Amino acid sequence: MTNRRTIRTMCPMSCHPTLCGMLVDVEDGRLLSVSGDKDNPDSRGFLCMRGQAAHEIIGNPKRLLHPLVRERRTEDAWREATWDEALDLIAARMRAVGREAVGLWAGHGLFANNYGTRVGAHLLRRFANFYGCQWWSPTIICWGLGAFGIGLTGALEVNTKEDMGAHSQLIVLWGANLASQPNTGPHLVAARRRGAYVITIDVRETEAAGQSDEILQIRPGTDAALALALMHIIIGEGHQDREFVARHTVGFDALAEHVKACSPAWAAAITGIAEERIVALARRYVSTRPAMILIGGSSMHKGINGWQGGRAIACLPALTGNLGIPGGGLGPRHGARTHGQDLNNDILALDRRPPGRYVPDQMSRITEALLDGRVRALLLAGTDMLSSFAEAGRVAEGLGRCELVVSHDLFMHDTARRFADVVLPSTSWLEDVGCKSTNTHLYLMDKALEPPGETRPLTWILRQLAPRLGLPADFYPWASDDGPLDAILDHPSTGRATVAALRAEGGIRALRISHVAHPDVRFDTPSGKIELYSERARALALPPLPVFEPLGASRYPLAFRQGRTLTQFHGFYDHGRALPTLAKADPEPRLWISQADAKARRLGDGVPIRIFNERGELRARALVTPRIRAGTVWMRDGWEGLNELTSGRACIPDEAVGLFPFAAGQAAFDAMVEVEAV
Repeated sequence: MTNRRTIRTMCPMSCHPTLCGMLVDVEDGRLLSVSGDKDNPDSRGFLCMRGQAAHEIIGNPKRLLHPLVRERRTEDAWREATWDEALDLIAARMRAVGREAVGLWAGHGLFANNYGTRVGAHLLRRFANFYGCQWWSPTIICWGLGAFGIGLTGALEVNTKEDMGAHSQLIVLWGANLASQPNTGPHLVAARRRGAYVITIDVRETEAAGQSDEILQIRPGTDAALALALMHIIIGEGHQDREFVARHTVGFDALAEHVKACSPAWAAAITGIAEERIVALARRYVSTRPAMILIGGSSMHKGINGWQGGRAIACLPALTGNLGIPGGGLGPRHGARTHGQDLNNDILALDRRPPGRYVPDQMSRITEALLDGRVRALLLAGTDMLSSFAEAGRVAEGLGRCELVVSHDLFMHDTARRFADVVLPSTSWLEDVGCKSTNTHLYLMDKALEPPGETRPLTWILRQLAPRLGLPADFYPWASDDGPLDAILDHPSTGRATVAALRAEGGIRALRISHVAHPDVRFDTPSGKIELYSERARALALPPLPVFEPLGASRYPLAFRQGRTLTQFHGFYDHGRALPTLAKADPEPRLWISQADAKARRLGDGVPIRIFNERGELRARALVTPRIRAGTVWMRDGWEGLNELTSGRACIPDEAVGLFPFAAGQAAFDAMVEVEAV
């Protein structure tokens, strides 16, 4: 008699803020199918191509199943090793280089069954604090820099997608792409059905265009200029909410004087958006209430001035009194929290971290530390570092100088193939207990399958390394793998949830949060008000008022940008090539290029091309399209070699990267390029 079960879980992709529910059918220890969970209140049965392809992880012939080691970095040097041999080797080299020369770095792969609760990253950081080695926050490759700008203004909390669908009359998708948060889509449709007006502002015509009444294509890196021009009109025409500004902001007079020079004509020349459209956008925004802005989570903030867009845009709802009300403020954003949403962070053991010479949470400084030998051993968990770090050519040079590189992952990838000395096979999302959190709910991800081969979760690896490195027993004081999750979930916003309680409740629990951000009209600043003028910024030698600073001149004519599509998620699963469905849907890099730019270079649609600049080059095919403006080219992120083109410059001072509970040390990632046929 067979034992067939249907188990509730979540998709292993980490498309926050809208994670998707999944049902898996298992029979006698085998995965039969995956499908969307209609009872999941966030996704309501939706499961995109990425989620549908997740079943191809299980039983995949490319899956890593045993520890591998090699004495020289060539493809033919790999051999299987026992776990004891691999762990002994790692511990010996960590001791040899010294704790301060060891770095721990995790990517999105580590969050496959714990995005939002971050138990894997928290345990990795706990290990670093007990041991005294380097640890860097994954937010520096994603949403941290944009949130830094928003945080200086003070509006870090977001209204929910449910609130948007029910109450917003105007919705501005400013760099927010539905490929990144597809579950926002149904609520956008519901809002339009009520009569809400939807505007998309982006560097290209994204998946959101089909749900938009108006599309404004903006030049990359000029979002702050557009926001300043909107403020020029709002204040210049006297449309500001005087009562809200007087009670809940600081620095209005300085801002009003500052934006007098930021006319629509000035912004039109910078952004490429016609002057009359800028004026119409400002007047629509002030005259339509409630109005909500959804700011992009990552891609729109890539640039040396990337934080300035978030800083300026976050001033707009304050000027118009759209904060702290249903349907207003800022909407769902990657990495953002709702009011009241939090977890217990005591698990981090910050008080156990010894003094040391620590490399800051700054991508450019990490690269420098690899190059100059301050970091000589690197443990990578769920990340293809060459895919996620800017100026990957310099990163590769630094990795080549390391005495130890360890990769813990499901599949081989570029970094592991080229530079790893030890590869450790990871469990998948169905082979370990986890828990994800959206802005509104907790979701248990219980173990559904036994791990194949000799795969192990990161928790097990850390527990095995701890005694080898002399860590005290209280590094891991819990009796079971449920223990760390129980500790993290022990917070009022979860109702003091436990794994056992979530199991008893069917794996879903609503968070005790407000669907409206900042309902108490208290903000994330020292003054408790929206800081149109920021003393914190001034103290860090940053502009105290929102500004636009151009990216600078280049001899290369095309502004290169990257982002996400519905077929891929960053560099997961060896850039999707390990999963047949995704590999077939997106088999090779394709560069969006305008018809005018293609014609000037005699490029036909689909022809092989070379994309290049002073840092490197990438081979791809041209995708000639009217959906992108001249002067801008775009490609989905994660492709091997893509970040050899991008800039690794620091965007903010080292002293600023830890200003907030998240880290903001993203590199610039901007690139000007040229394209030619090959």
